[in-house]
Amino acid sequence: MQILIANDTHIGYAQEICDTIEESAKQRGTGIAKRTPEYITTKIQNGNAVIALEGTKFAGFCYIETWGHGKFVANSGLIVHPDFRGKGLATDIKKKVFEHSRKKFPDAKIFGITTGLAVMKINYDLGYEPVTFSELTDDPSFWNGCKTCRNFDILTRNEGRMCLCTGMLYDPVEKEKNKKAQHKHKYDSKVLTRLKNIKESLFLNKEKKKEKESKK
Repeated sequence: MQILIANDTHIGYAQEICDTIEESAKQRGTGIAKRTPEYITTKIQNGNAVIALEGTKFAGFCYIETWGHGKFVANSGLIVHPDFRGKGLATDIKKKVFEHSRKKFPDAKIFGITTGLAVMKINYDLGYEPVTFSELTDDPSFWNGCKTCRNFDILTRNEGRMCLCTGMLYDPVEKEKNKKAQHKHKYDSKVLTRLKNIKESLFLNKEKKKEKESKK
């Protein structure tokens, strides 16, 4: 298995990457911002993507986005092909794109929003902390990217303060200040699962109730 910084020779995988991301979201029943092959191609051409290959077979992908004039960086679109899941590949890809981000944008805060508990655990192990959305970028271009997510209405109803996703942030300045203490809080999957369930119950039930009322 090779995990590489993607280059022009990998542009041919763009459509398969998009299809795999979309199919994964359907299977999980979760919201996710849609990506186009053109968008993925741009990330590859700019040297802001990581791809995993088993020979010539596509295995996984993740890319870098920059916001707020480079003050914030997001590692987005993490996906592993179904044939290679359950082998720790997602963790390896996330580590590779995280290291690439730190080298390319050493002073930037690295953040992400996700509904996936597995991704939260990977982020935590890399040094991310759960944070409120107010601590993430306020660049409207980032939040506009959520418009293609099925849960975007939840974000807008809460005036951008909360949705089903959990925000996570790696702050290099804070990490430098607190070298001895890797985390402010100990990782607790039960707490994160409970939080995820509460948000889904609160927001999705409201959505279902709204749909029923509109049909009356």
